[in-house]
Amino acid sequence: MSLLQLPVRPGASRHAVGRAAGPWGTLARVERGPDEGGAPRSAESLLSDVARGDDSAFAALYDALGRGVFGTCLGVLRDPDHAAEVAQEVWVEVWRTAARFDSVRGSARTWTLTLAHRRAVDRVRAVQAQRDRDQRVLDGSTEREFDVVADEVESALEQVRVRDCLGTLTPTQKQAVVLAYYGGRTYREVADELAAPLPTVKTRIRDGLLRLRDCLGVTS
Repeated sequence: MSLLQLPVRPGASRHAVGRAAGPWGTLARVERGPDEGGAPRSAESLLSDVARGDDSAFAALYDALGRGVFGTCLGVLRDPDHAAEVAQEVWVEVWRTAARFDSVRGSARTWTLTLAHRRAVDRVRAVQAQRDRDQRVLDGSTEREFDVVADEVESALEQVRVRDCLGTLTPTQKQAVVLAYYGGRTYREVADELAAPLPTVKTRIRDGLLRLRDCLGVTS
């Protein structure tokens, strides 16, 4: 790749830098020109310079180890998009923590790929934890597709008042509620139409109906 983004440390060199906002604060956009002559530098040497804020060394290190980092992430995550996201996080970590590298404990490649493997495993655990939370929500929900909240809204108030109160919902809640409440779709059908996870859709519909009930003054 010829274009990288990395957070700038105080005192780091800035060649061909254009500032842009990003989730890590100030970002430096580094464009590399043609490689200069000379023998390739070792990853250890490059990492040492990265620790001193040398963005050109960072670019060279990325060229040397980028495929290995992505491959390590992909091997754990089995999803190219997730692997690309985690690889980006790994390179941000390399930029920020290069000074922690100790050549006595192993090579620069091993150190970098270990970071990649650890990050990828953390992502797997985070995704699994979210799935477990979603499953607990599903397991704790009632078997009826639309519970008593929906019944109260439908039976107690006129359609026009419901439409007025739809304006109090968030856009995502309104979209899900309209499909379910007016379109007569099940949770699964709404999830398929919105291309959203079923637990997320169930939460949007229930929260939206609760807000409708409050707006319309329905009491339990």
